[in-house]
Amino acid sequence: MSIDVTINAGICTIVINRPERLNAMDADHYRDLSAAWCQVRDDASIRVAIVTGAGEKSFTTGADIKSFLTAPPGYDEMWLTQRDQLLNRGLEVWKPVIAAVNGYCLGGGVTLMLATDIRVASENATFNLAEVKRGVVAGNGGTQRILDQLPYPIAMEMLLTGDPIDAQTAARWGLINKVVPRDKLMDAAHEYAQRIAANAPLAVQAAKELAVRSRDVDRATGLRMEQMFNRMLMATEDAKEGPAAFAEKRKPRFQGK
Repeated sequence: MSIDVTINAGICTIVINRPERLNAMDADHYRDLSAAWCQVRDDASIRVAIVTGAGEKSFTTGADIKSFLTAPPGYDEMWLTQRDQLLNRGLEVWKPVIAAVNGYCLGGGVTLMLATDIRVASENATFNLAEVKRGVVAGNGGTQRILDQLPYPIAMEMLLTGDPIDAQTAARWGLINKVVPRDKLMDAAHEYAQRIAANAPLAVQAAKELAVRSRDVDRATGLRMEQMFNRMLMATEDAKEGPAAFAEKRKPRFQGK
């Protein structure tokens, strides 16, 4: 039982490793997952991350019901808003994150996925927000992000019925990018990651931040931020390397500087 982190060629792979519980997470797993996201954020050698679940059956089913609904935290913890921050609960990680969804993606699994940037799912993947069937609501951004990413009636159907959708339906509605056979899932995720990691890392992070922040600012402010980010990027070594590589007909060697 763990959150496993490996780094190779700028790609960080995070595995939620509790297959005997369908990768449901208790407090210790959430704490370790928070540490993993902080590592992705802070380690300059990491250019992109992939998150997936161990085993063949489940990405993650989110919070372990036995440890959370039966023993809820004290009311005093409601105001510990910065403790053990997660990707889907306020932690700012501007490096791209890819979800490789292998099977059940339920409850908190969906809210985690909603905070990622690119999603690949196996053919047997299943998605739902069933919290209303348990007397609570989808937390950690579940009620906040779903309307940004699905048409209103589809999002509300998922939230209010708690009924599942399959991978093909999720792809049809744009909730995921691609459906692949189970044995090709990590290959597909790594193919996306390698394409992203080959680009200028500062520019990639700037593009993600600008796109995400555009939801919260007016267009004039967003355009001004875009202009200022580009002016900063023009002074980087990578902005010199890109045109040089193009002129010399070779692959660029970006350093994130």
